[in-house]
Amino acid sequence: MTSHEVDLLIVGAGPTGLFAAYYAGFRGMSVAVVDALPEPGGQITAMYPEKMILDVAGFPAVRGRDLVGGLVEQAERYEPHYLLGRAAADLSEQDGGFRVGIGAAESVRCRAVLVTAGIGEFTPRPLPAGAEWLDRGVVHFIPELSVHSGQDVVVVGGGDSAFDWAVALHPVARSVTLVHRRSRFRAHAGLVSEVAGLGVPLITPAKVVEVRGDERGVREVEIEVDEQRRVLPAQAVVAALGFTADLGPIEDWGLGVAKRSIPVDSTMRTGRPGVYAAGDVASYPGKVKLIATGFGEAATAVNNIAVALDPGAHLFPGHSSDAG
Repeated sequence: MTSHEVDLLIVGAGPTGLFAAYYAGFRGMSVAVVDALPEPGGQITAMYPEKMILDVAGFPAVRGRDLVGGLVEQAERYEPHYLLGRAAADLSEQDGGFRVGIGAAESVRCRAVLVTAGIGEFTPRPLPAGAEWLDRGVVHFIPELSVHSGQDVVVVGGGDSAFDWAVALHPVARSVTLVHRRSRFRAHAGLVSEVAGLGVPLITPAKVVEVRGDERGVREVEIEVDEQRRVLPAQAVVAALGFTADLGPIEDWGLGVAKRSIPVDSTMRTGRPGVYAAGDVASYPGKVKLIATGFGEAATAVNNIAVALDPGAHLFPGHSSDAG
């Protein structure tokens, strides 16, 4: 069993968790960040790394992957310890602090825990007709758009993610076609209009009947439209069919989880002393789930944790511009 020891364990490496890692370092704490995903960034990295985000203060527009890269760089000066690709499991109290089991043979001993798990661990809904081609041409997310340069890409789905991928792929791929099983879309009307304006074919109501290929990967997709079969060339299929999410073992930590949310007070403390929550996973009356909100909650949580760990510390940390 490998054990790590820090002042603060942050559970979740999305934007809120990454900013909390910076802020905890700024307050003089040693930090570990655990996340089930293999890379930092949470939902942004997994679902829309190429999407432009328009509501982060100070950035008229910032690409998802660039925002994550900036947050990682910001925290780097305080050397947080990343424990990626493993999920937080059991939480127990030990020696006036906590022990959190992670993965199969690791644990973290810490003085406080900050849960920034977002919507929790999410699992993409599969494309039944393409299950055998997963990661051989059928994908749920696109970490690098350039991989699809010059390809024919079929996007399956009718929500915002499907249309986001169509917009992002359009200038890169040889062709982009969107297929949805209903005539109506769940995506925002403005986004639908944008994709249609780019000339991307929107084929509805249609379903994917079969994905075919060879040892090199996917080569074509057969769809059914109005009881007629059509074959579309495709070297890649993006299955943007939504996902399921849950908080997993965190729900058993005695935090009063309700509807995948953790109730907190004005200090971001949960009902369990020493455990705090921030970002989309935290709930209180009037909560607005935005990245910007998560940043503020991270600072609030960390500053209150600093006082809880050292009663002689000041709640107000001072201005970073004065810190040199």
